[in-house]
Amino acid sequence: MTAMNPCDMPVPCRQGGFAAIAAVFLVVVLAALGAFMVTFSNTQQLTSAQDIQGTRAYWAARAGLEWGIGSINSAGSASAVTLATCTTATPLSIDGFSVAVTCTGAGTPYAEAGVSKYIFRITSVASVGTIGSVGRIERSISASIERE
Repeated sequence: MTAMNPCDMPVPCRQGGFAAIAAVFLVVVLAALGAFMVTFSNTQQLTSAQDIQGTRAYWAARAGLEWGIGSINSAGSASAVTLATCTTATPLSIDGFSVAVTCTGAGTPYAEAGVSKYIFRITSVASVGTIGSVGRIERSISASIERE
């Protein structure tokens, strides 16, 4: 007696399952691609928001710097300017940012052509958020100003 081929039996021979495996593989690949696109989109949104906040922090720091320059220029004479004149005792609040302005060099003149001149170094730091958090933004700007 010869061995029978399974397809020669009276019950019809069914071969299947290849399309199901291909469909499952395709669904898994598409799901992974979708998850990557969502993650990429969220990262891009966060980066864009931080970029805008960084620009706002820069302009807040710049406003603090202008405040420091104005406080030096509004003093009657350069010798009357003290560190308290151009340094904030408590940080300024500008557009939601905490802006700290510090001044150095007050009270130490140098003579140039017989004229006493003062150089002031003003630093302004604008920040928002807590240190170590994703939402922390900080910008610093400084300038020097000379007065007679």
